[in-house]
Amino acid sequence: MKVLVVGSGGREHALIWKISQSRKVDKIYCAPGNGGIKELAELVNIKADDAAGLLSFAKEKKVDLTIVGPEAPLVKGIVDIFQGEGLKIFGPTKELAMLEGSKVFAKETMQRFGVPTADFQVFDNPLDAKKYLKEKGTPIVVKADGLAAGKGVIVAKTIEEAESAIEDIMVKKIFGSAGDKLILEDCLEGEEASILVFSDGKNIAPLVSSQDHKRIFDNDEGPNTGGMGAYSPAPVVSGEIFNDIIDKVFRPIITGLAKEGKYYKGVLYGGLMMTKKGLMTLEFNVRFGDPETQAILPRLKSGLVDVAIACIEGSLDKINLEWDERACLCIVAASKGYPGSYEKHKEINGLGNVKDGMVFHAGTVSENGKIFTSGGRVLGITGMGKDIESAKLKAYETAGKIKFNGIYYRKDIGDKAIRRN
Repeated sequence: MKVLVVGSGGREHALIWKISQSRKVDKIYCAPGNGGIKELAELVNIKADDAAGLLSFAKEKKVDLTIVGPEAPLVKGIVDIFQGEGLKIFGPTKELAMLEGSKVFAKETMQRFGVPTADFQVFDNPLDAKKYLKEKGTPIVVKADGLAAGKGVIVAKTIEEAESAIEDIMVKKIFGSAGDKLILEDCLEGEEASILVFSDGKNIAPLVSSQDHKRIFDNDEGPNTGGMGAYSPAPVVSGEIFNDIIDKVFRPIITGLAKEGKYYKGVLYGGLMMTKKGLMTLEFNVRFGDPETQAILPRLKSGLVDVAIACIEGSLDKINLEWDERACLCIVAASKGYPGSYEKHKEINGLGNVKDGMVFHAGTVSENGKIFTSGGRVLGITGMGKDIESAKLKAYETAGKIKFNGIYYRKDIGDKAIRRN
């Protein structure tokens, strides 16, 4: 069969790496892809959010299955467009993709189905938001309603910080129309974790737990990024806590939507926090996480293509996911200056020295047999081991073999898990 993967990051490289292991697949396309994906798939020069172009390509090449990596095409309705032409595509419809596309929609959906989440208020006027802020006080979380590349959430510790965030989002429009509305939300304290589940609209199949590291610097300091590393499993959500999350967060969402005649198909990602008061849901994403995917898929023994088709066809209850018991840890190597401005086109050396480990490309481009940087997050350097500590040693050993001008990565990925264990 022929498979098309939409996207160009480390997540998509990990997806293609997994798909390439299937005996059922004889051709993989990726639009637009990157320098590392080029080794496993034929790159197609179509942007990820060009649904019409992707549809035309999929029909021309008789693609059997399309898997969408990033959120933007899903929020724009690529699944509806492909389904309208009778093509198999993995992901939720435009309406349900708003669980990520609109934080207001997500919070109101959580509220409707009794999913535990922080108290919040929605505003479409900056003056009303500032008035509420002064009544509520800080710390408080300021969230742009729409998509903001993972940067639309500001944890404000002072009134001044919160007012500045409201001004940036609603007046200066630094995130464009994503800031037409915003949420002011109670600030929670605790440890975060990520849980993903597959869904066919009625049944769910949980993936193993993971934990992302959003901040740019060690000890979770500095501005938010798209993610600087992840590990799996996350001991903070082991055992009964994991089961609680499935029963209190995911089942109410999937079954609640189904009762309304809305069938969520694809992967649903829950950003969660374990607080002193118990489990709280921070957000939903409607696609695989990045870099969580790079730490989860190496542990998946089952075939990803089979799971994707089962989600589309409504037969997920016939799939039994099998997992490698080993731990996996991914470090994101970024360009100097990220998440602010950074230089591109720095040659990456040492990739050929990696013999025992995985390197998933994110912001890279291949030119004349050489690999250069082309983005803020450049590589996902991944290792596996009997526990988080040994997986960390493997990943950092691999990272030490790779060089490019301005390479930066956190040195503490996995430390929380090691301390907890």
